[in-house]
Amino acid sequence: MNQNPEQIARDHIDKQLEACGWIVQGKKQSNISAGIGVAIREYQTETGPADYILFVDKKPVGVIEAKREDEGYKLIVAEEQSAEYAQAKLKYLNNDPLPFVYESTGELTRFTDYRDPKPRSRPVFTFHRPETFQQWIKEGRTLRSRLHDTPTLETDGLRDCQVTAITGVEKSFKENRPRALIQMATGSGKTFTAISFIYRLLKYAKAKRILFLVDTKNLGEQAEQEFKRYQPQDDNRLFPELYGVTRLSSSFIPNDSQVYISTIQRLYSILKGSELDERDEEQNPNEKKWVTKEPLPVVYNQKTPMEFFDFVVIDECHRSIYNLWKQVLDYFDAFQIGLTATPDNRTFGYFNQNLVCDYGYQKAVEDGVLVPYNVFEIVTKITQQGSKIELGEYIGRREKLTRKQFWNTLDEDVEYSAKQLDDKVVNPNQLRLIIKAVKEQLPVMFPDRITPATATIPESFEVPKMLIFAKSDSHADDIINIVREEFAEENKFCKKITYRSEEDPKSILQQFRNSYYPRVAVTVDMIATGTDIRPLEVLLFMRDVKSKSYYEQMKGRGTRTCSIEELKLTGTPAAKFTKDHFVIIDAIGVEKSQKTDSRPLEKKPGLSLKEVIESVHMGNTDEDMLTTLANRLIRLDKLINEKEKTAFAEKAEGQTITHVVKQLLNAHDADTLDNIRREIDRQMPGAAPADKEAAFNIQHNALIEQATQVFNSFELRNYIIDIRKQYDQVIDHINPDELLNIGWVKDNTAIAEGLVQDFKTWIADNKTEITALQLFYGQPYQRRTLTYKMIRDLAETIKVSKPLLAPLNIWRAYAQLEKVNDQPKNELIALVSLLRKISGIDEKLTTYDKMVDINFQQWVFSKQAGAAAKFNDEQMQWLRMIKDYIASSFHVEQDDFELDPFNKQGGLGKMWQLFGNSTGEIINELNEVLAA
Repeated sequence: MNQNPEQIARDHIDKQLEACGWIVQGKKQSNISAGIGVAIREYQTETGPADYILFVDKKPVGVIEAKREDEGYKLIVAEEQSAEYAQAKLKYLNNDPLPFVYESTGELTRFTDYRDPKPRSRPVFTFHRPETFQQWIKEGRTLRSRLHDTPTLETDGLRDCQVTAITGVEKSFKENRPRALIQMATGSGKTFTAISFIYRLLKYAKAKRILFLVDTKNLGEQAEQEFKRYQPQDDNRLFPELYGVTRLSSSFIPNDSQVYISTIQRLYSILKGSELDERDEEQNPNEKKWVTKEPLPVVYNQKTPMEFFDFVVIDECHRSIYNLWKQVLDYFDAFQIGLTATPDNRTFGYFNQNLVCDYGYQKAVEDGVLVPYNVFEIVTKITQQGSKIELGEYIGRREKLTRKQFWNTLDEDVEYSAKQLDDKVVNPNQLRLIIKAVKEQLPVMFPDRITPATATIPESFEVPKMLIFAKSDSHADDIINIVREEFAEENKFCKKITYRSEEDPKSILQQFRNSYYPRVAVTVDMIATGTDIRPLEVLLFMRDVKSKSYYEQMKGRGTRTCSIEELKLTGTPAAKFTKDHFVIIDAIGVEKSQKTDSRPLEKKPGLSLKEVIESVHMGNTDEDMLTTLANRLIRLDKLINEKEKTAFAEKAEGQTITHVVKQLLNAHDADTLDNIRREIDRQMPGAAPADKEAAFNIQHNALIEQATQVFNSFELRNYIIDIRKQYDQVIDHINPDELLNIGWVKDNTAIAEGLVQDFKTWIADNKTEITALQLFYGQPYQRRTLTYKMIRDLAETIKVSKPLLAPLNIWRAYAQLEKVNDQPKNELIALVSLLRKISGIDEKLTTYDKMVDINFQQWVFSKQAGAAAKFNDEQMQWLRMIKDYIASSFHVEQDDFELDPFNKQGGLGKMWQLFGNSTGEIINELNEVLAA
């Protein structure tokens, strides 16, 4: 017998209640003494029968309003009905209003605790256990009430960014926002910040349990150590002496701790009731290639109910909130706090755009929390182009796993691409050439590490701590062997740190961090994230990285500051200065293949400090030059002593180096310039674009003048140049002629040119296949049939097939090459503008809406030239509305006049009233002329 939808929903609700520990009863067979929690169906109230009334310890505490599954969209509407039941008197009882209120379809459930300040419903996985309500009633005040008891933060000993993060997340809690995102650059103290607000939640808000969620076992172990070392400002005891900290390593979760550290993989297995192989916790989920299958859904677990945790802190949340893992986060009825250095648009979306702290890499460099970096490029022919082995050559082959080698003669040509290197084909000559180049160029990069020759001791060079990122475990072995040979060093000079190392990887990592040997470490991905190696000064990329955020994390290994004392103590005794920068050696093209948020500050590495500072003084104040000068001054600030810093300030009108640096970087800061434009728009609402641009230029030039006027003093310029000379040594630069290119990456022009050319090629290859492109390359009258959907579909096709050719990426590349200052309003306008440019419709890259404005003005002028009757004001208002609609939607049809903004002005009827029989002609003309 088929059940009706209402009964199906109630059956689902009954099962969920029973799973959560409730005894479900009918109103005629009720016995509220049957257990701690009893749910009675169809209980009578003064406003009618409630679907369910919940009793705890024989007292009514809650109500459930049930809806059919297909009425999930009505749950929020049903809040009023369920609130009425909660406020009503129950039959036979003189009860107070019931605090715990649900609306549920059996598939979707929402919950409101009316004891909260400003009660607000929230989605929950299922129902809370009766023991939970019992505890909440005993506590009196709710967690959301207690959050308001958190006192003002004492800021002593905290960085500004940490203060911002802690106060921001606590404000978010008090506003009952379910999710908050903290963006802090790698190395600026994310974990310390998290432990600080966790401590305050436990102490002041009386939080019951907090989960610290990671995605690798390595990160979990590091977090555990940080909790063990943490000492609050207001107590002389360590964190574990105050609160229990448990790192989960089995399927058992004890009840007696307050902080739990777990990988998201382990928590998923616990909720599923399955065993987990520890090896599944070792690999970064962002890199792991999962078998394509539908993940098993998380189901209710009585031992770990949804209310087990009050807060969930998600470390490296940019990769832990999607797909399989999102189920774990959706399960718990808890506040969520995301920690990441590299959020993307999906991350912002998941955390409801609630970014409570935005502390990126450049800000951290400005504040001296992190060090800047330069990029050194090594390009070989085979790395770039691959190669070919001719038929008949006698070659070796090697098994990947066993490394066993055997020899035979090729019976056909073997041609391999750059992507197949170190996978299908190993070319030791290519690896050796790169390692030789690195060895030769390291003294150029770090001249202070050269010990001059004497009569009895030859010249020597101390290799800075260097981390090499390899493609695979076998690739790492090949690199290690060649590094040891080319540097003429022993085994301990270069070691592998991967999960598959024969030696304990943690022990090698500890040696790399704190001891003289190894000087060089090779890894695949074990220390890409979360590992603090302050003495690290060189990152050598011999593998490409597709993920933008993962690449940022890998670069983060080198960003940590390190004092001269710490450098000497942790294995670099030849160091003469504080770590003031690190070097990325790009031997694979990783910088060009990625668009990263943190670009190198050093844009003019080929210029001397004197050339840079004199160029600025003589008026070369473009962004690259001011950024480069700022980078040089940051490095100088880390080299010189306090007496020399005081002398700088005396010659710089009282300004410190840090202050001068901030002004230099601020002169071209995108946010600052946007603020200036917004203020001009506010002050000059009706002004012409040219007048606004002139006003902007005046203010921008004033900003640049303010930042650079200090260098008008020849005494300061000479002082900077002279003081830097004391720390310089001149080394000859040798470029092996076997290499295609070697040297510092100077700017992004080549990258931009490559992207533009790739985009042109893609369009050319597809212009006969895609309707939108056919119309662009056809006659002007054909373009009038372009629709919004065509353009949107084209944009999606490009992004799916060629993500790097996304319209806004190409716009930025074109803008760099052609010095275009205008910004398109959205992605689709950018795409149309680009297509008009490369198809030859527009000579210069111009935003489509501006071109529509120009075409509209010309059309109106031509229509009215010599005409007896001009367009009146009301007609012009309608024509401008049509123009604006076409500028954003690319095409208008008569049916569109039933939409905004036309319908509010009378729709198509009003259009006919104003233009009569010319209506259709005008619509067709505008579609054609504006798209011309």
